[in-house]
Amino acid sequence: MTPATQTLKKHKIAFSEHEYAHDPNCTNFGEEAADKLGLAPAQVFKTLLVSDEKALYVAIVPVTGKLNLKRTAAALKLKKVRMAEPKEAERSSGYIVGGISPIGQKKALTTVIDASAQQFDKVYVSGGKRGFDIGLAPDDLASVCRQACFADIAEA
Repeated sequence: MTPATQTLKKHKIAFSEHEYAHDPNCTNFGEEAADKLGLAPAQVFKTLLVSDEKALYVAIVPVTGKLNLKRTAAALKLKKVRMAEPKEAERSSGYIVGGISPIGQKKALTTVIDASAQQFDKVYVSGGKRGFDIGLAPDDLASVCRQACFADIAEA
């Protein structure tokens, strides 16, 4: 069990577990998960951390798109955000890059989920390690993440 699955069980949130053999040479973790699990890429979401230089925040976007920093800052009611450094993200979340789950992080961070997630019955996010995703309802994802909201933060 990972901190993500422990958190979901503690909150009695239904989820599915999906393991696959992670290729250590692959750095596009989300697309690898979609491909190896046979999932629609638009339903698989990546967890990114951003910073306004004072605090860190979580942004969850489909693996098919990129994070729009201006829209993310607006959704968080901030002037500007930047991508967090990988070491900064790992230290804050307690997970390693490529396995950062939005659920069960060491520090609960304010979270923004791309609005496209709401079109699906189930979305897939990292389960807390490379080669492991969890599937759950978007509203359940929002409820288990700190102060989560949905906003249009992704771009093609």
